[in-house]
Amino acid sequence: DKVYYSGLEDHPQHALAKHQQLAFGGVLAFEVRGDKEAAWRFIDGTKMISITANLGDVKSTITHPGTTTHGRMSAEARAEAGIKDNLIRLSVGLESVEDIKRDLQLGLAAI
Repeated sequence: DKVYYSGLEDHPQHALAKHQQLAFGGVLAFEVRGDKEAAWRFIDGTKMISITANLGDVKSTITHPGTTTHGRMSAEARAEAGIKDNLIRLSVGLESVEDIKRDLQLGLAAI
């Protein structure tokens, strides 16, 4: 439904990121249509991308912030911070772009 990536021109911090960074990097977040269960079906539907709570590996990793990195926050605090139940965070690794795209398509097919 929505993509959060500072490399997109419509991102609210795009100009700042462009000014401060040489490149935009490989970490992004996106919302899938549906709820937390839909987000987990997407995550579980991927086969190559590793499910983890940390980001920043040479391999692609995926996480559900609402139940991992922000899981200790109340639902109200998560909502205030913009951490929706259908939010997924992806760190793109060094695998083949085609392999990553294929794996993300598996996730989409699962929801």
